[in-house]
Amino acid sequence: MAQVTEAQVLAALGTVQDPDRGADIVTLRMISGLAIKDGNVAFAIEVDPRRGPQAEPLRHAAEKVVDRIPGVTSVTAVLTAHRVASSGGGHGHAHGPAPGHNHNHGGGQGHGHAHPAQQPEKPLVPGVRAIVAVASGKGGVGKSTTATNLALGLAANGLRVGLLDADIYGPSMPRMMGISGRPTSRDGKVLEPMENYGVKVMSMGFLVAEDTPMIWRGPMVMSALQQMLRDVNWGELDVLVVDMPPGTGDAQLTMAQQVPLAGAVIVSTPQDIALLDARKGLNMFRKVDVPVLGIIENMSYFCCPNCGHRTDVFSHGGAKREAERLGAEFLGEIPLDIVIRETSDAGTPVVVATPESEHAKVYRRIAARVWEKVSGGASGRAAPRIVVQ
Repeated sequence: MAQVTEAQVLAALGTVQDPDRGADIVTLRMISGLAIKDGNVAFAIEVDPRRGPQAEPLRHAAEKVVDRIPGVTSVTAVLTAHRVASSGGGHGHAHGPAPGHNHNHGGGQGHGHAHPAQQPEKPLVPGVRAIVAVASGKGGVGKSTTATNLALGLAANGLRVGLLDADIYGPSMPRMMGISGRPTSRDGKVLEPMENYGVKVMSMGFLVAEDTPMIWRGPMVMSALQQMLRDVNWGELDVLVVDMPPGTGDAQLTMAQQVPLAGAVIVSTPQDIALLDARKGLNMFRKVDVPVLGIIENMSYFCCPNCGHRTDVFSHGGAKREAERLGAEFLGEIPLDIVIRETSDAGTPVVVATPESEHAKVYRRIAARVWEKVSGGASGRAAPRIVVQ
């Protein structure tokens, strides 16, 4: 297979014209984050945020021309907002406030250009060694169930663990963790987290009634997330697992910008539509320089509890193939099983309800691998700096 080079990719992208600005997207310095690995090409196209979805045809055109290069097996292009770029020629990568290119497609730090006005690191959660985000590109893939059992798996492996429910609009941790009541405060300023099964938990679900809709705009959500991190007495923790809301919106950007995340775990089901959204989530974290620890395939298969017949309800193995294609680690597969659903709904997740079951052992193995990946450099990573205008 022919080896794809950066020069080939930039030459192809140089044929894509931005109709709004009258020049090609390389000359306009709109390309950043270019990464090439084993025929997989990924890059970002930086556009004025006022253009929004109108720039989608530009992204499709860029993916199309790169896909024609011999040796290219996949192309992933994302749109990202930035300061309006100058129209000068020269080198085809964006500089200044935008991240530079990163050839470490496996999710490492790479050698992106730092923002010149980067502030000194101020840990938002003192005493917490590592913060791990559990995310998904779309809802309905079992992300919260996975986050809960991952946190309990980490605790079962002997670690001090916290669990933050960052899904403001759909908090589920009170029910899944079997916790009721409201947090208390010793000084009227800092909340004491709720706790069950040896895990400290904080969720908006503790502060509002379960059937109360959260009709909040973005800034209110951001403020709530910051307070649940900063104004909660988490104490000394090895890991704080954050159950992120689905998608790639304000909450994810706020977490990536203001919190020194040790890494992100992506949850997906095997079918193509879920994998498309999982890819977006993975690329978002890479764009803001948060290591992707790996991908979990949830609802991977179904085994009949009566006859043992296996059915791949949502296909099978798609997340593993996607992980290989994107250069990310495949952390494991979780079956579609009524026991996992029933124990989660009952507030006794499978890791604590049946700790010796195969399902619980899978979660604990994944937890062990996640801790192995973050424990080496968990305490000294500066918060990534991104610019959104």
